[in-house]
Amino acid sequence: MHVSDDDGIRTVTFDRPNVRNAFTPEAAGELAEILSESDPKSIDAVVLTGEGKAFSAGGDIESMAEREENVREAYERVRDTLSRVVHEVLSAPVPVVAKVNGDAVGAGMALVTASDFAYAAESARFAASFINVGLIPDMGGTFLLPRLVGLRTAKELAFTGELISAEEAAELDVINEAVPDEQLDVRVEELTDTLAKQPTHTIALGKQALHENLGKDWREALDYETMVQSQAYDMPAHREGVSAFLEGRKPEFE
Repeated sequence: MHVSDDDGIRTVTFDRPNVRNAFTPEAAGELAEILSESDPKSIDAVVLTGEGKAFSAGGDIESMAEREENVREAYERVRDTLSRVVHEVLSAPVPVVAKVNGDAVGAGMALVTASDFAYAAESARFAASFINVGLIPDMGGTFLLPRLVGLRTAKELAFTGELISAEEAAELDVINEAVPDEQLDVRVEELTDTLAKQPTHTIALGKQALHENLGKDWREALDYETMVQSQAYDMPAHREGVSAFLEGRKPEFE
């Protein structure tokens, strides 16, 4: 896994193109560690992408074949690797952007759905293909996919494992947008440039509130929203935003 930092944007590239960037437990653990180190004092956003023709083909089937574990051991492995990755994506204090350069299948598609933003090349395809190896969606797939596409469509994707195009994925809200392959880099750079100009700590608060409130009723959600907003009121970004508006200029957030 290759990591590079450029002007506050951390790019993580899955670099196993010979197996279409399939995930092993070790690779998932490495990604989780990288995401956990995303400090909003120095990082504005994390971009996830793949080397070669695929974003990620999901779980490494060869490593699956080599496993000899009982149910408890399987639980601990998934909890400490695959589930931890999604935990780090959802709790990262900076936006996580999936730049889907090619097919995103199984765990690859789950990672896309967990990301805060997702832009895909028009040639990319998506599939919740866990069923094809006798598994249910993991990496948050049973929680996030129905919230994006609706329960009935989530069942169709999960129980058939069929491939859909990038255009279909955009229509279903699996991704934000499908763009011509040659424009993918530019489109993601436009997004990260915009995010870099926004107050990173305020984005962190907003992301925290949106994710926390997914499982609350409206009363609890309003209470939590009020608590987080009170923190935002007390931050330099709010004071700068108000001053900039009153002075007729663009805000300059740290």
